[in-house]
Amino acid sequence: MALDVVSQPDALAAALAETARLVEAQLEALLPVPEGAEAKLVEAMRYAVLNGGKRMRAFLVIEVAKLFAVNRTCAARVAASVEMLHAYSLVHDDLPAMDDDDLRRGQPSCHKKFDEATAILAGDALQTRAFEVLAEEDTHADPEARVELVLALAGASGMRGMVGGQMIDMESEGKDLTGPEITRLQALKTGRLIQYAAEAGGILGRAPAPQRQAIMAYGRDLGAAFQIYDDVLDETASAEEMGKTAGKDAAAGKATMVRILGLARARAQAEMLAEQAAGHLDVFGERAALLQALAQFTVSRRS
Repeated sequence: MALDVVSQPDALAAALAETARLVEAQLEALLPVPEGAEAKLVEAMRYAVLNGGKRMRAFLVIEVAKLFAVNRTCAARVAASVEMLHAYSLVHDDLPAMDDDDLRRGQPSCHKKFDEATAILAGDALQTRAFEVLAEEDTHADPEARVELVLALAGASGMRGMVGGQMIDMESEGKDLTGPEITRLQALKTGRLIQYAAEAGGILGRAPAPQRQAIMAYGRDLGAAFQIYDDVLDETASAEEMGKTAGKDAAAGKATMVRILGLARARAQAEMLAEQAAGHLDVFGERAALLQALAQFTVSRRS
C-alpha cells in the first residue's frame, strides 16, 4: 500500500495527541505519590514517564486494539504499561555507565534531575510496575490474555529483546558490524518493543492467527524503519529538534546503518521498510489508515 493513502497528517497528529492525553491520565492514576521516604522514588518515576514523548508505542496499542473493539480503558492500561517499560529503558540508557546523556526530551535526564542511585531505582520500579499492571484483573477479564501479555513483554524486553540488544550495542562500539548484524542489534534493542506494542492490541482483542501475523509483521518492519531513521536523525537533526544530544552515535563509533550504507541509502532503506509495514495492514482496509499513516510519520519526523 502506498504511504500517501492517509493524506491528512493533521488526523494522525490529533490521534497521537488524544492517545497522549488518555495514556498520561492512566499513568497519573497508576503512579500516585505515596507518603513517606519512597515518595522521592515515585516522583522520579513520574518525571521519567510523564516528561513528554511521542507516545508512539502507546498509540500502537490503542489503535490495534481498536481494530478488535477492545475496551478503551483496558487498552489504555496496557499502553501505559508499555510506556513505563520504555521509560525505564531510557532512564537506564542515559546513565553514565551506558550512553551517558544529560538530556532527554529537552529536559535533564533522570539521573541529572535527581541522582544516579535514584534513577536506577526509578527505572527498576517502572519495569516492575509495568508487569504488575498487565497482571491485574482490570487489564483483561481473561487470565490467559493477561499471562500472554506478560510473557510477550518479557520476551520483548529481556535478554532476547531490548536488554540483549543494549548489550550488543555496547559491545559493538568501535567495531565494524555487517548489515545483518546491525539489523539484529536494532531488532532486539528497539524493534522488539515496538513490535510488542502492536502485538499487544491483538492479544487484548484475541485476534485470530492470520491477523495476529499481519500485525506482528507490521510492528517488526515499523520498528526497523524507526531505528534506521533514528540513525539518520542522529546525523542530520539538531539537539533542539531531537530533545537529546545529537551526533553521539557517530562520535562513539556505534554500529548503525548510516555508517555502513551512507545517509542516502539508509534513508531509502527506512522508507522502504515503512512502506512495507503499511502494506501488511491492507487486510484491515481503511480501519488501519492511521496505523499506516504512522509508518509514513516514522520516516518523516524530526525527533
